[in-house]
Amino acid sequence: MAERLKNNAMYAIPDDIEQSTYRFIIVAAKRARQLQNGARPFLPTTSKKPTVTSMEEVRRGLVKYSDLLREQPEEAVPQE
Repeated sequence: MAERLKNNAMYAIPDDIEQSTYRFIIVAAKRARQLQNGARPFLPTTSKKPTVTSMEEVRRGLVKYSDLLREQPEEAVPQE
């Protein structure tokens, strides 16, 4: 039973107030696509699935990304 819980934790999406679950999924999906296209993983892994590898890389903070909407000053955001 403990082994099953440990394995499920590897696939769990982090529940962090500072991070958006949606952002985690998007970043992990883009990283998985990079791995499918031949990019080298940042971690040594035994998994052959790029989605598992990318989720672990994002969870550990090894994948750098920027949120362009948060970086723009409010004056640059178009008003409707």
